[in-house]
Amino acid sequence: MDDTERQGPDMGAFLHLRGNALSKGDPVALPLVQSSMYHLPGEPESFSNYGRVHNATWVALEHALEHLEAAPCRVFPSGMGAISAALFATLKAGQRLLIPGDGYYVTRLLSDRYLRQLGVEVVERPTAEFAAGGFAGFDVVFLETPSNPGLDLIDLAAVADAVRAAGGITICDNTTMTPLGQRPLDLGIDMVVASDTKAMGGHSDLLMGHVATRDSDLLQAVDDWRRISGAIPGPHEAWLLHRGLETLEVRYDRMCSSAEVLAPRLAQHPVVRALRYPGLPTDPAHNLARGQMRRFGFLMSLTLENADKAERFINTCPLLRPATSFGGVHSSAERRIRWGDAVDPGFVRLSIGCEPVEELWQALKTSLDGVV
Repeated sequence: MDDTERQGPDMGAFLHLRGNALSKGDPVALPLVQSSMYHLPGEPESFSNYGRVHNATWVALEHALEHLEAAPCRVFPSGMGAISAALFATLKAGQRLLIPGDGYYVTRLLSDRYLRQLGVEVVERPTAEFAAGGFAGFDVVFLETPSNPGLDLIDLAAVADAVRAAGGITICDNTTMTPLGQRPLDLGIDMVVASDTKAMGGHSDLLMGHVATRDSDLLQAVDDWRRISGAIPGPHEAWLLHRGLETLEVRYDRMCSSAEVLAPRLAQHPVVRALRYPGLPTDPAHNLARGQMRRFGFLMSLTLENADKAERFINTCPLLRPATSFGGVHSSAERRIRWGDAVDPGFVRLSIGCEPVEELWQALKTSLDGVV
């Protein structure tokens, strides 16, 4: 990634997007517009007309997201709502879809239980071997990098170029990295999806997702899907996400910086059999991560000897929340095999939060020491 791409969004300007457009007497904080109806005498023209189609709080949120992604965005009521919109807006019967077989499991469920039943051919490949076999004949290629939960990487620029040359569309799930850590659109990806439930919102109090694309036809297809399907977010959730985004840079920097400190220490602990973190020089994806990521992220995976030791590590650490999902201000962890991921019983996905790093390290170390 070159220096321009590494710079990312201007966060000073981001924090004042709304403020610099205000008139005298306007509220500095974003108002919450909670209405399904609008005063609409005569012809509707381009005015707000109905709550399923227009909402001023969404508009402000999408404007903020557009600054972060440097692309038009549409918001959805969850990350899977965004993924569903991207896939249903780009696929039809008889077409072929390629997805990672070790990515987020609900994307695989959606593809298998619904898209396949509607006549879409679904092919799975492991993330580490995603380019093997090429991309000829695929209409849509869905990528996830780093993969969730294994943290394998895909060369986004290389895959984007190859899929475009073969006549297909690329969609990248960028949930684990956010636009501050990785910028798939800058690397040639056609469409980005993300669960803003995670680090973007950051406080574990909302479900939201978004789609970003610089292709006007793809954006219109996603827009139509949202309007017709009714897959719309609530205005209160949109308001919460907008508020969360204002602290994203501070939170994300703290989380990533702490992860970079903790990963080598955890890797050396005697009960940790394996650790994956793209920021470690010994990680098999490290060189690729250095080339296409602005930060190495806040997620890592630990593998302990067995499920019992993994559970004891998670449940005895006072600075870990035993919970699914990730990206909150509180560090959290879980054994992913309980959701059906093809991982070791002792595999733990660890999400680093905003706790002081040395205090967090002592808590993690004490819990690991207790399961030897």
